[in-house]
Amino acid sequence: MQLIELKNVYKRYNNGVTALCDVNLTISKGEFVFIIGASGSGKSTLIKLLYRQERPTRGEVYVGGINVARLRNGKVYKLRRRLGVVFQDYKLLPKKTVYENVAFALEVYGLKNDEVRKRTIKALEQVGLKDKLRSYPSELSGGEQQRVSIARAIVNNPKVLICDEPTGNLDPSMSMEIMKVIESINIDLGTTIIMATHDEKIVNKMKKRVITIDKGMVVKDTMKGKYKDENI
Repeated sequence: MQLIELKNVYKRYNNGVTALCDVNLTISKGEFVFIIGASGSGKSTLIKLLYRQERPTRGEVYVGGINVARLRNGKVYKLRRRLGVVFQDYKLLPKKTVYENVAFALEVYGLKNDEVRKRTIKALEQVGLKDKLRSYPSELSGGEQQRVSIARAIVNNPKVLICDEPTGNLDPSMSMEIMKVIESINIDLGTTIIMATHDEKIVNKMKKRVITIDKGMVVKDTMKGKYKDENI
């Protein structure tokens, strides 16, 4: 089953920069896919199209059968309920505890307290942070903060987890710990993972599908291939 499909996607920004040029690709349910390329290659734009942070200039972007390119602004929230997004800079609320940061993602949907607690605890267990419920972000390491952001992203049981440079602020050993957490989500929950990264070592160790973007075009699509880019 094709969970995500991009058809003849072209993206040109108002400043004249062409970020993507006739991109065609499909991603199946349950896949773990890296999107790689040098800075400015277009990989972050591609990621943003999936959760409707950006619209394509032309072409079609399907996520779970929905053409998100044509989705009205007032309906975007329905798409994002089906997705989880993890960013490089965590985006945690500093005055809320670990539990509150994760639970907040459910409370905005009006769920009952018992259901919020059940899902929040489950998500924190999945990322190995059940013992940090009452801690605040300032009391956590960078890796632990990223685990909280991952828990928040999966607490609503999304079909797709989109990760935009999630290890960019972490040292190599902590980066691999985060990757193990993300891989466990893929394996244990069946969540489709799409991850943009610069990290060659992570890509080579994980041995997943790798889509390489260069100058806005898909130049390589390999399964368990090795990645090497001297420009990074």
